[in-house]
Amino acid sequence: METKQNPVLEAIYSRRSVRHYTDEPVSRKIIYEIIKAGTWAPSGLNNQPWRFVIVQDEAKREELAELTRYGEIIKGAPVVIAVFVDKDAMYHEVKDHQAMGACIQNMLLAAHTLGLGAVWLGEILKNAEEVRKRLGLSENLDLMAVIALGHPKSRDQKSSRKPLKEVIVKEYW
Repeated sequence: METKQNPVLEAIYSRRSVRHYTDEPVSRKIIYEIIKAGTWAPSGLNNQPWRFVIVQDEAKREELAELTRYGEIIKGAPVVIAVFVDKDAMYHEVKDHQAMGACIQNMLLAAHTLGLGAVWLGEILKNAEEVRKRLGLSENLDLMAVIALGHPKSRDQKSSRKPLKEVIVKEYW
């Protein structure tokens, strides 16, 4: 199958983590579209446990940047989206965390196809409680990731993947 003829596969194979952005702002409409894409991820029982905090304010981004060794990415991004799981909406820990990963991947793909660059920041999870407090959120929200996004300074990111023969451990045909 030719991936150029399949826009979904083309988006999956061409998306890269982007950590450097221009100063150009990201419109509210595009941010909402990215979040909407996240909400269309599958979730068990369709419980949709995701919750989002949009942080465009420079001072608040600087506060969050203090909580990760990747603070320069947060400070340099025009907007970050903190992604939380609502523990009150959860029904099965593993399934709900899998749903959150699908939500975040949908958001990254949406950002890519809308011409933006984004990166999934997970190292900040070591300070998840402090992130929640600095954003003034209730204890039922548990941080899953922070997504930094903006207009990419460049699109020259490279990546590779292991061959399928290294990741398929057994086949039953």
